[in-house]
Amino acid sequence: MSSIEIAGRRNFLSSLSAASAALFTNGVLPGAALPGVIGQSSAGLVQQTGDEYLFAPGLIYLNTAALGPSPRSVLDRTIEAWHQLESNPVQMAYGEGAVHLATDRVRERAAAFLGCSPDELLLTRSTTDAMNTLTLGLRLRPGDRILSTNHEHEGGEQCWRYLARRHNVVVDVADLPLMDHDPSAIVRRLTAVITPDTRVISVSHVLTSTGLRMPIEDIAALARSRGILSVVDGAQAVGQIDVNVKTLGCDAYAAPGHKWLMGPKGTGFLYIRREAQADIAPLQRAGGDGFVSQTTGMGNLPAVVGLGAALERAAARGTASIQQRILELRGHVYRGMKQINTLRVVSPQDGPWASALVACQLPDGVDSRAFMLRLRDKHGIVVKRVEPRFFNGIRLSAHIFNTEAEIDRALNVTREELA
Repeated sequence: MSSIEIAGRRNFLSSLSAASAALFTNGVLPGAALPGVIGQSSAGLVQQTGDEYLFAPGLIYLNTAALGPSPRSVLDRTIEAWHQLESNPVQMAYGEGAVHLATDRVRERAAAFLGCSPDELLLTRSTTDAMNTLTLGLRLRPGDRILSTNHEHEGGEQCWRYLARRHNVVVDVADLPLMDHDPSAIVRRLTAVITPDTRVISVSHVLTSTGLRMPIEDIAALARSRGILSVVDGAQAVGQIDVNVKTLGCDAYAAPGHKWLMGPKGTGFLYIRREAQADIAPLQRAGGDGFVSQTTGMGNLPAVVGLGAALERAAARGTASIQQRILELRGHVYRGMKQINTLRVVSPQDGPWASALVACQLPDGVDSRAFMLRLRDKHGIVVKRVEPRFFNGIRLSAHIFNTEAEIDRALNVTREELA
């Protein structure tokens, strides 16, 4: 184990022992401590995040798009809920139990955050879990077709591959060229692949490969005009950019709580538009909408309570303020990458279709996995290796806890390692 990993584990254990074990009163979870809650000043975000996270000393974490770090207040709320749960497990976990009721309130808060009604939202373990849940709740016949793209994450495409194997549906793929960031062209490419048997269009809100924001409103409108269901994988959107599922107009939206929201690992959401619930009827909902029911069984209640704390933090700071800061950092990454001659930046330029994810192709002969590991093990810089099926490259994704100085360090090391 490296010195960075050892120090990080010590810090984490120290934070656990310091967490409050006080029980809740009257079955109502107290409000989260929100250190550094600020208004619209993006500069203020930088000043307020310094001691909120448990990073190992010297670690530069530029991979929120893979997993976001949970701040101390979220961890404390999660641990506090766990203490209450274990004080009387059955009483707290079922029916009128305080922790059980708290998860219902989290579902209500999550629905408000996404702009929908609580009866349109289910809590899940992840985006992948949400996608699997909605997929198996569809009524499809052999020969029905699903339309997706060649830039989907495995968690958003394996569910459809499963249906193809087990139920003889057909998965069609619209080929989106790597450097084509034109939203109108994307809609045309999807339109060209639609057939009379197309029943679902399933796409990502933000592409995991390049960070391109997809024109979801236009895609959902296209689907609606053809009587097709629209499904969105929102893994890289919720918590990074403003997401209102009603404005988007999609029929279903899957998202995690543990990426840009920085909630506990193993949390997520599934939105199903009320008008689409006859067509998308997951078994999970048969026992009710609650996180714990006869058709879901027991779940990780403390993690869901912690998700509520993460949602509170995001709402208190304001999506607009968070998005502004993230895009400032994103611009710094993008411009820095463009100045490294040996890299080819494949993400869109700054503007309405850009997101925090900035990806670049490495030179021929440079193995992306080996390069990623060299940055991590030699320099303490954590980035993402782009899945090789997309291209040979790396991806950086900065969040509000990052600084321009950290990004400069990562860019300089990248330049030196490629020299």
